[in-house]
Amino acid sequence: MSTPSAAPVPQRPRLEKWIKRISFVAMIGMFIVLMMGSTVTNTGSGEGCGRSWPLCQGKFIPEYAVETAIEFSHRIVTAVEGVLIAIVAVGALLIRRGNRQVKVLVAVLVGTLLFQSGLGAAAVMWPQSPAIMASHFGVSMTCFAAIFLLTRYLYEPQSLDGETTSRTPPPPLWFRRGVWASLVLSVLVAYVGAYMRHSGNELGCSTWPLCNGKVFPGFTGSEGIAFTHRLLAVLLMALIFGLAWWARSFKSDYPQISQVLDVAAVTIVLQALAGAFVIESLLDLWATLLHAALMAILFVMICDACRMVWSARPRSNERSASATREVALPVGD
Repeated sequence: MSTPSAAPVPQRPRLEKWIKRISFVAMIGMFIVLMMGSTVTNTGSGEGCGRSWPLCQGKFIPEYAVETAIEFSHRIVTAVEGVLIAIVAVGALLIRRGNRQVKVLVAVLVGTLLFQSGLGAAAVMWPQSPAIMASHFGVSMTCFAAIFLLTRYLYEPQSLDGETTSRTPPPPLWFRRGVWASLVLSVLVAYVGAYMRHSGNELGCSTWPLCNGKVFPGFTGSEGIAFTHRLLAVLLMALIFGLAWWARSFKSDYPQISQVLDVAAVTIVLQALAGAFVIESLLDLWATLLHAALMAILFVMICDACRMVWSARPRSNERSASATREVALPVGD
């Protein structure tokens, strides 16, 4: 009589475990890429490899120089990160097959990574305007946000994309609109800040918090660019503070939204202080990197809040049922 063979070990849980781990590594790697890109910008190392791409100075391993080492290491890390993201993208689609949220995040992740690489290559091979160069930082932040949200989703025990029904009422409509408005405003803050850096106007306001001792220096010239960045940042801070306070009123129903907005509120205060340090230190490298890092963290927190309010929105069938209840009024005798 033959003995029964051991049951085969299921492959899906093992695959999911490894994809989660690689996704976490890719998230850290994307943050490093973002910081290395800021280092390239703030050290003026963008042409450290000359007008050669993807090789550096036409060589696989270029001769050593500080600017060359910074730019070349940035390219190497970006290439490794591209491989990790490709693995995560394919793996996430396999272990979350048919999941709408995963499809969207993977599409954004891969699309922004390719777009970011294209912008970087174009910046090296052909001179670009500050407006185009400023887009590079925004695209990199979006790529970081996509891998952050994908990693967060893969580690969640339960989907937040609306696949599970809930009787919990959604957050107020204007709160949800406010969260999306904060995303738009954060993109503007990041873009104007990057444009200010690439156009050489980062010290247009050489004092803080006033701009060269003025409450309103106007919107023209170097002062105008720097002042616009500060004004948008103040508006974003006020909006986030308001949303964080409002979220406390329904914290029992949506505790994660409240927590994310609290983190965003703390982060934007730290970012403002880092911005002051950038001015007072006359563009110290570590101060500018800290400012960029906090902007990236703030952006992913806002993106996470947007994901949550999107998941908590009323479903079409719920809106239809509500409308039907309102129309079906009792008729008097």
